[in-house]
Amino acid sequence: MAWFDLRTKVFKMKDIRAEILDILQDDAKVSNKEIASMIGESEDAIAAEIAKLEQEKVILKYKTLINREKADYDHAEGLIEVKVEPQRERGYDEIAKRIYRFDEVKAVYLMSGTYDLSVHVEASTMKQISEFVFEKLAVMEGIRSTATYFIMRKYKEHGVIFVDDEKDERLVISP
Repeated sequence: MAWFDLRTKVFKMKDIRAEILDILQDDAKVSNKEIASMIGESEDAIAAEIAKLEQEKVILKYKTLINREKADYDHAEGLIEVKVEPQRERGYDEIAKRIYRFDEVKAVYLMSGTYDLSVHVEASTMKQISEFVFEKLAVMEGIRSTATYFIMRKYKEHGVIFVDDEKDERLVISP
């Protein structure tokens, strides 16, 4: 195989991977057959590429997006800004690791700006989130301060609109 042919094949595989990832990120329930049809590849090639992506831990998990306002159970979410004292030779990683091990924590991000870490938490009630903050998080060694924000309503997440379109309640005027 010539160098040019090999390079073309490598670029094509990168493009296929990117297309597969974009499709699955938008809707993880799309079948291999549908993906193959969308990008003009065989179903077997798609299945093999997805298996590689999973094995390489590029695809970590398939997840369902839930509208909690319509679900029939208690649920609360919060975002916590955390200022930390970075540890010598470990930076923020050690503190982030201690934080993300708590069951309540769903995501931790290192941020630029006025605070260092952004922590997304979930629990049954706002009180449980508050207790998590003052009993577990704020008292950790290396934490300088926290600011907690409760998510009151989601309007859009991952490109999906959560609120129903409002009806036009203007009066109809006819001649």
